[in-house]
Amino acid sequence: MDLVIELLKGGVAALQDYILAHTLTCLVPAFFIAGAIYALFPKQKILRYLGPDSPKYISYPMAVVAGLCLAVCSCTVLPLFAGIRKSGAGIGPAIAFLYTAPATNMLAIIYTASLIGLDFALARIILSIGFALIIGMSMAALFSDKKAEDSADDPPAQAFGISEETKVSNWLWVFFGLLIVILLWGASSLITWTVKLSGLAVLLAGLVLVVRHTLTRDEVMSWMRETWFFVRTIVPLLLVGVFVAGVLRAVIPSDFVAKYFGSSTVLATLAAVLFGVVMYFPTLVEVPMARMFLDLGMGKGVLLAYLLADPVISLPSILVIRRFIGTKRLFWYVGIIIVCCTAAGLLYGFVTNL
Repeated sequence: MDLVIELLKGGVAALQDYILAHTLTCLVPAFFIAGAIYALFPKQKILRYLGPDSPKYISYPMAVVAGLCLAVCSCTVLPLFAGIRKSGAGIGPAIAFLYTAPATNMLAIIYTASLIGLDFALARIILSIGFALIIGMSMAALFSDKKAEDSADDPPAQAFGISEETKVSNWLWVFFGLLIVILLWGASSLITWTVKLSGLAVLLAGLVLVVRHTLTRDEVMSWMRETWFFVRTIVPLLLVGVFVAGVLRAVIPSDFVAKYFGSSTVLATLAAVLFGVVMYFPTLVEVPMARMFLDLGMGKGVLLAYLLADPVISLPSILVIRRFIGTKRLFWYVGIIIVCCTAAGLLYGFVTNL
């Protein structure tokens, strides 16, 4: 009974710290930004440039941008991957998108910076984008690109909450800029709460004026719908993940992680990557798990290797991906992820220990 109470205390303490320190100032603005990107940015134009005949300097950046606009886990991205393949996307850009969406989506990067540190967030996004390009281009070079049969036409613009005639105007860029400033201002730890709330009030008033000038009623409603979709889809799973991380922190012996994963050895880094490759966590849950490992003494290089591998692939997603790309491509895809993440962890561990 005492053990159960201690486990519950650990989970509740983790939830309390998470809600007070990260929800209002980081995730709430991030959800609104993600909803705005998904509802207002003309993604049907991005998909047009992912075809196998598109220049690489266009198709691969577009695949990365499309992934950055989403906040999905390694399993949720699969139907999206299948959809863009059926729409005519080349195997290379499609694989780059498959890797990028769960690895570098905006919510994950913001949450990583908030919970673990800006250095980890920058390393995560830079390395993930680099890995996506390496994996996608190598896949396109090594394997033939058979176009999916019965290719569908480009999805209608209305499906993305924006009309075909709508363009990304200068005012829309101001709108996105204000959302980002609100996020950065709210997340800052260098200002007092009085100054922070006063500044947020001014920024929100400016945002309301820009919204009234820039967006139609239908676009605002689409923005709210997409934001609510992210909230109701992600937040319950995220809270469960934070609670579980708190419970595990109370269960795992304090010296176990530090003893076996405290330094960036090849074996420790590879083990962390394999754990991330096999295990499945909903999107963003890998971040509180990583924070827990860091608090328990995991080396920074080992932690980064885990954080690079965990969100992009899992045992359930591996079984499904095989149906889309075949066994040979699957082995290459999984193998190169393991190699890249392990190498990155070893390099990061070496640099941070200098």
